[in-house]
Amino acid sequence: MEATRDIRFGSLGNGFNTRNILSKTKGDKVIWALVVLLTLVSLLAVYSATNSLAYKNFRGNTEVYLFKQIVFIVGGILVIYFAHLVNYTIYSRIASILFLLAIPLLIYTLFFGVSMNEGSRWIKLPLINLTMQTSDLAKLALFMYLARLLSRKQDVIKDFKKGFLPVMLPVVIICLLIAPANLSTALLLGASCLMLLFIGRARPKHILLVAGLALIPIIALVTAAVIQHKSGDDEVTLSKKASTGIFTRVNTWVGRVENFIYGSKEADDDAMYQVNQAKIAISKGGLIGVGPGNSTTRDYLPQAYNDFIFAIIIEEYGFLGGMFIVFIYLVFLYRCIRIFRRCPYAFGAFLALGLSFTLAIQAIVNMAVTVNLFPVTGVTLPLVSMGGTSFIFTCLSIGIILSVARNVEQSEGNEPAAVSTQ
Repeated sequence: MEATRDIRFGSLGNGFNTRNILSKTKGDKVIWALVVLLTLVSLLAVYSATNSLAYKNFRGNTEVYLFKQIVFIVGGILVIYFAHLVNYTIYSRIASILFLLAIPLLIYTLFFGVSMNEGSRWIKLPLINLTMQTSDLAKLALFMYLARLLSRKQDVIKDFKKGFLPVMLPVVIICLLIAPANLSTALLLGASCLMLLFIGRARPKHILLVAGLALIPIIALVTAAVIQHKSGDDEVTLSKKASTGIFTRVNTWVGRVENFIYGSKEADDDAMYQVNQAKIAISKGGLIGVGPGNSTTRDYLPQAYNDFIFAIIIEEYGFLGGMFIVFIYLVFLYRCIRIFRRCPYAFGAFLALGLSFTLAIQAIVNMAVTVNLFPVTGVTLPLVSMGGTSFIFTCLSIGIILSVARNVEQSEGNEPAAVSTQ
């Protein structure tokens, strides 16, 4: 009897043990497996990318960032677990509150946010002394709210005034508030929302109208970059040190587009330094890479553990390792589309698909930037880049997707529920 009691060391009075946890873990098992795979890749990549940095900053202790990443991963897995236990219809009920909360937070960030890396997109959280990108909360709130509106406007979604405009207005508001500090995130968010609207049966001509309007500032940026390059005069742009308004990033945007189109004017230009170092890392990787922990470019590549972590992965694991990461994200998107097709309720279907779109597009853009197929942005690689509040919000999004999947399994296990637009 004592032996049996000792074996069940994980059991508490309320029956909360490992077996109980596993029995409550539902949802798409493939997505759970992909999360585990990506977090394992993250541990290896972050440890390798921060090894020298930790040695320098912490007097030889190379495991500091590794332990920090482990904490974020454990916390993120817990967020996924508890979020997936919540019935996803509850997210519909709090969608309006979160959306209304996100707007003043974004406005506050524009004027009083913490400035980092020439941008003001963070606010400092009291007590825990962490910075948070308010755009992460805004993205999550927007997809909840958009899924709610789409599910309720299905009967009139093809009508511009009654259906499309009320659904599109929240997207425009959030994107406009994010854009001054983080244009790339605003564009990716807008693209994800337009894709969701297309699947939500909005008229293609309405979507093309919005896409055409969004192209105007993009064309303006490209034009400004071309003019700046041809003039050869850096004084035509705002001084980075002197710019102080909410549109302080305009000069950075123009410079990045110019560098993407024409390359750097000088061999040692800081604007192209990251891209050049990423290219060096990729060229060293070859087919199978130099091996785990053997990267040398990590010592020279800024943000090697964050925005450009994909370059370190390719250097150490080669082309095959990079393609494996791409494959994981594609499988993740496929499984989420499968959830969308099986979900009997419109809100859950749109919510799962919208969140999966933004995560997949974010991953694709991050990898495209690394291989110089896209101008440099501040977009991280979901679940792989070094942890922060963005990592936690990514886990929360995945937890919500799994919540939809869990309820789909329950509905299929019993009598199929009728299609609803709740």
